[in-house]
Amino acid sequence: MKGYRNKLLVIDLTERSVETEDIPDEWFEEYIGGEGTAVRLLTDHVSPELDKFDPSQPIIFSTGPLTGTPVPSSGRWCIVFKSPATSTIGASNCGGKLAPEIKKAGYDMIMVKGRSKNPVYVSIVDDKVEFHDANDLWGMGVEKTDKKIKDDLGVKGIQIASIGPAGENKVLFAAVMNEGHRAAGRGGAGAMMGSKGLKAIAVKGTKKIEVADPEELKEKAKESREELFSEDFVRDELKRYGTPSFYAAIDDLGVLPTKNWQQTTFPLGRNHLDHNAYYEKLDVKKYACWGCPIACGTVTEVKEGKYMGSKGGGPEYETVAAFGSKTLVKDMNAIAAASHLANDMGLDHISAGQVIATAMEWYDKGIIDREDTGGIGLEWGNADAVVELVGKISRREGFGDVLADGVKMATERYGKEAEKAAMHVKGLEMAADGVRASKGEAVTHAVSPRGADHLRPWSPTVDAFGYREPDLDIEGDIDFLEDGNKWWIKPFQELSMATNMLGVCLFTVITLANKASTYAELLSIATGKEFSKEDLLKAAERVLNMERMLNVSFGFDRKDDTLPERFLKEKAPDGRGEGHVVDLEKALDSYYESMGWEKETGVPTDEKLDELNLSWMK
Repeated sequence: MKGYRNKLLVIDLTERSVETEDIPDEWFEEYIGGEGTAVRLLTDHVSPELDKFDPSQPIIFSTGPLTGTPVPSSGRWCIVFKSPATSTIGASNCGGKLAPEIKKAGYDMIMVKGRSKNPVYVSIVDDKVEFHDANDLWGMGVEKTDKKIKDDLGVKGIQIASIGPAGENKVLFAAVMNEGHRAAGRGGAGAMMGSKGLKAIAVKGTKKIEVADPEELKEKAKESREELFSEDFVRDELKRYGTPSFYAAIDDLGVLPTKNWQQTTFPLGRNHLDHNAYYEKLDVKKYACWGCPIACGTVTEVKEGKYMGSKGGGPEYETVAAFGSKTLVKDMNAIAAASHLANDMGLDHISAGQVIATAMEWYDKGIIDREDTGGIGLEWGNADAVVELVGKISRREGFGDVLADGVKMATERYGKEAEKAAMHVKGLEMAADGVRASKGEAVTHAVSPRGADHLRPWSPTVDAFGYREPDLDIEGDIDFLEDGNKWWIKPFQELSMATNMLGVCLFTVITLANKASTYAELLSIATGKEFSKEDLLKAAERVLNMERMLNVSFGFDRKDDTLPERFLKEKAPDGRGEGHVVDLEKALDSYYESMGWEKETGVPTDEKLDELNLSWMK
């Protein structure tokens, strides 16, 4: 099929060897590409019994069949691995400009295994793959690392996936960064690279990306762009203001995590943290990933005060909530400084903000004190403490070393009482999207194969914001407070997964702007093979079940599909969900039934595996 290279590049850091392998054609038909083919490859190479940082555990970079084509927002790549943070599958998705270069270099996927004795980075320029000493890069931030590599290689337009000190120090929520501020953040991919002694991968390709019908694809891509911008929020809010545009709406709906999830709204923070304050306080320049007409990214600079001159990517909505409302910090300048520092250190903002918010609640309740924190006062709203801890976590310095292993492991140090503030699922810290006024989001977080997950799908779109989608048969009355009736998550989840497989941005479907039928047609035109909407969604369902079965092999089942106790027992004190908790057992029963999974265990039935051609995973 067109749209693919049919090639896997295998890099062995132990042997410092390189080889290429053909990818079976049937993989592209059944798993499409991106996260789908990467997870299929992972199943053949991951070892459940071995240590999370064993050199044989691979990390896989993957592109999709629409990557680098005229299709809007088709600059995405994913990285798949066994997460050192959760021991589940690790899967993270990233924008920037790296993905098309991997494809143009001649590869659909790159798999890295082994461990280098000394720090190394790898350059890939078409068929030429070289290993470079990275001793002088070790300890550098992402910005200087990228500049040094570009200067040394002298290859115009080369794109770099690199880690900062957080990855080198194996912080369990270290990210892999592209363009300095686009992050594959969730699950610790940066720690995996650090454990292998791999500072960066630099890629440049010159080969043409071929599709079956270029002219027809351009025309359909134009239609899909028009479809994308026919949706009000994408056109009028997301494109104009970027992800900070989410803040006010999420606060209004009572799904804004505040004071470490003890509240669901932050009235005192609105005028300090919404998109109006963002654009007033910061010098903001818009930024687009490769091929993206939305251009939701921002590069900001602090204009005044203690952090004046701090400059870098973001902060995104998730960052504003993670370093802001979760900690009761109202200082946008400090939040931006923390964002810029976290990017350069290569640190996942979501997990970093959550571990700091948890520590603040421990401090507030007397579980820890200044002696534990190394003299840092973790009072609610202490903006300087947030910035300081971002650096200390990245360097594993003092109290930062405690937090660097994540909320779950830090909690074990402080005992049973500390668990009440430990906001994670399967060891992955909660993102900034509430669950008591969006019971769909409760399910999304609980069942995600990679731990707490707000994007697969972003369920508030349907039950909190009220969107409906006939193309997915998501219609009728859906109550944001109802614990049952969760069938609609399945098709929305499949559409969200499809974007990760195709190599396009989730933001094209986060508000159900682009349709599953549109993407099926784009895929058909690009590859020359006919894919119906049902074919595409079935392939996504296959990948979801493959990930589920891989986690089963790691020892996970229904008992692990849970939420922090706060959501199950503590009634929401404010917002639209006031007085409500989550009846998760009822919600899971409904979801499992729609998925064809055993209610008692949460494991796909044999019949479901047979239906999806996954019998080999029984």
